[in-house]
Amino acid sequence: MNINSLKLIYFSPTGTTRRVLEAIAQGTRINEVVHIDLTPPAAKAMKSVDMNNELAIIGAPVYSGRLPAAAFSRLRNLRGHGAPAVIVVVYGNRAYEDALLELSDLSVVAGFIPVAAGAFIGEHSYSNKSRPIAPGRPDVEDLRKAKEFGNAVYDKIRDVQELQKMPALRVPGNFPYKELGGLSDISPVTQEALCVKCETCASVCPGAAISVKDTVITDSGVCIRCCACVKNCPTGARAMEDTRIRQIAEQLTIKCSERKEPETYI
Repeated sequence: MNINSLKLIYFSPTGTTRRVLEAIAQGTRINEVVHIDLTPPAAKAMKSVDMNNELAIIGAPVYSGRLPAAAFSRLRNLRGHGAPAVIVVVYGNRAYEDALLELSDLSVVAGFIPVAAGAFIGEHSYSNKSRPIAPGRPDVEDLRKAKEFGNAVYDKIRDVQELQKMPALRVPGNFPYKELGGLSDISPVTQEALCVKCETCASVCPGAAISVKDTVITDSGVCIRCCACVKNCPTGARAMEDTRIRQIAEQLTIKCSERKEPETYI
């Protein structure tokens, strides 16, 4: 099968998923690469993304073992038209549970044919200097493995004559998927003494939950707790101070300290 171009399609509030997908793309040795970034709020109104004799690499982060609802709704606008797809989830060194299966199923409904899948590790959204959870990941070794995975994907599809005759790709996960739940109406807060009103937090928020006027206002009902605002604030003015979130982060720091490695399916 001759594939000369690919689309990187991702929801990546803190940039970790995007970095993994870019490394996989490098491994495929395909030079024509188009980015479809589903992270900004404007992506909610994006018209369908259609494929045309291309490889798609589709990625999203894992939130409590599932795809983020915001990512799911935006990914539903894809139209695969029988194109091959690589399915990738990125999780914070705890577990990816049903997220990879959920993304694979979603891609099939959208008309893609999954040919490979992977679960990679990225720094957890709640990680910080005092509570490090997979800090700095994906690191050099993760990205090396992502490139190797991309190389293996390219070799696989190069030798395929008819995608429809390939055995169905099997990935871990359970159906029905893990029930969505968890905390709501929680969001990072702004330490006004440190805030310079640069509006970086508002610009990186995938849900448009932040507005900057005389003070920084966050709609906690819209916030998805991705912590993009926290990690991108140039003065450290944004922080997740809710006691419940801090307790979760402290538990993850202890229970998820052992390094997990990427898992791939091809």
